[in-house]
Amino acid sequence: MKKGIYLLTSLLIVGSMLVSACSSNNSSSNSASNNKPNSSNTEAAPAVGLSEPFTATDLTKLPAVAQKRTDTIIVGLTDPSGAFTPYFQQSGYDGNVSSLLYASLVNVDEKGLPVPELAESWDVSEDGLTYTFHLRPDLKFSDGSPLTAEDVAFTWTVLHDKAYDGDSQIPALKIKGGLDYKEGKATSIEGIKVIDPQTISATLEQPNATAVTMLGSNVLSKAYYGKDYKFGQLDYIKKLHANPLGDGPYKLEKFIPGQEVRFVANEYYFKGKPATEKFIYKTTEGDVWQFLETGEVDYASFSATTENIDKLKAMGFVNIIPYTPSTYGFLQVNLEHEQLKDKAVRQALTYGLDRKSIYVDATQGAGSVANIPVSPISWAYTEEGINPYNYDPEKAKELLDGAGWVVGTDGIREKDGKKLSIHFLGSKNSNTDIFIAVAKENFADLGIKFEPEVFADFNSLVSKVEGGDYDLVSFSTPMLTDPADGILQFVDGEIKGYDNPKFKELYDKGLATTDIEERKKIYAEIYQLLNDELPVIFTSYKKTVYAYNGRIENVTVSPYIGLAGSLPSWSLK
Repeated sequence: MKKGIYLLTSLLIVGSMLVSACSSNNSSSNSASNNKPNSSNTEAAPAVGLSEPFTATDLTKLPAVAQKRTDTIIVGLTDPSGAFTPYFQQSGYDGNVSSLLYASLVNVDEKGLPVPELAESWDVSEDGLTYTFHLRPDLKFSDGSPLTAEDVAFTWTVLHDKAYDGDSQIPALKIKGGLDYKEGKATSIEGIKVIDPQTISATLEQPNATAVTMLGSNVLSKAYYGKDYKFGQLDYIKKLHANPLGDGPYKLEKFIPGQEVRFVANEYYFKGKPATEKFIYKTTEGDVWQFLETGEVDYASFSATTENIDKLKAMGFVNIIPYTPSTYGFLQVNLEHEQLKDKAVRQALTYGLDRKSIYVDATQGAGSVANIPVSPISWAYTEEGINPYNYDPEKAKELLDGAGWVVGTDGIREKDGKKLSIHFLGSKNSNTDIFIAVAKENFADLGIKFEPEVFADFNSLVSKVEGGDYDLVSFSTPMLTDPADGILQFVDGEIKGYDNPKFKELYDKGLATTDIEERKKIYAEIYQLLNDELPVIFTSYKKTVYAYNGRIENVTVSPYIGLAGSLPSWSLK
């Protein structure tokens, strides 16, 4: 297992603020971004109770501590590791920090389509192989030094170094000469051309529909991060994590592990200095509701249940925005375990698990069941030819019988002298409690021994997964910009034991064209394949609500990049 459950592509842009990582059923103060693992047990979508933004009704109820803040906004976040350099992050929470420190060449709009950021425009050659980016004039890093095409070239190059072990998918684009550089056969990458200080191009060996957003991610300063660069030696960059040099809306002032991450506005930010001088990620563990109610934080996110929405409205001093992120939840299946190699067993587990009770009913209707690896908000989403796997224990038993698993005298199925058991891993929260309660009953009815293990620390859970000691583990994806993002784990080796040539053929085909209608057809075929084979068990789509201090203005939310796009414009009235 790599550093991230997902090695996503265009998600490296902007650093999305996903609102459900490691959350409880009732609330989620945490933001998780980019291409790193997130706890699942998701709350799902679509929600009930709030279809339009809600405006605070009585700001006099705002706690005094929040009223007194004039130049600082505070948001809750799970404690990051401190690796704040893009492409080298250890968690999605590191990504939330770097999303304020770094801008990207390209952003995405509310439909997930690329829009200019540091690059004011780009061109694509007729053969779809060469991408030329035109940078805005007079770009600067946060120390005032110039940002030019040389910095972009350095960034793309260092990601091809043989010592690079991060999650960037830029090497997977197959830039011409990239492999030769990685293998030490060349001292530069043939396909990367610096045309002038504001213009740079990359030529690929084959077309890739995600190339614009993938190449258009964060830029590292060559003068700062490349000063000590020697091919094959990247450990020196780790020493720079604590003192990042970016080009985003904020600069890092101080990181106090277990307490907070402090930022100050970047006067050199290309869109202009942010309206609010200071920003703080509060990383102290505690009750999210209490933090919001007492004014200790200005923002929090919650499962979009009727109960939560009514409670938030009753506060009087918060604005509320309903939000459906471009994510999906899933149960990762250990395909290296013999009993789970059988598709019939995986299908039986899906039929035999009452997902509606777990992800919809238990969240007061704030959710929907997922059956494919793409969010309903995506242009690629379809239900055509998709098996919904409605709860059907008799169908599940039939499949298990057919697979040779016979109910023993103790009520547990067995085959070839081995009992059928499921070792489940989950993060400690109320969602996990609900899952375990329902799954234990469901699987007992099927004749399956269910053995749950719960982790208070998410990193400990990931370590357990890396060791392979599990059958099912609950995760959710980061935000998915392109449909290719949601299926990458099935082709890059992240899901060990899944190796289907037909899927790989379709995956490559889906990236080889930029024609949306053609891609829709290809992904529809991919979804039918994965829906049948179930290399993972898809669980849910989630719906959340953002609740924030009614004094904060200019807050907008994108299903693909969350709050990150509007955050530099936030101001306190």
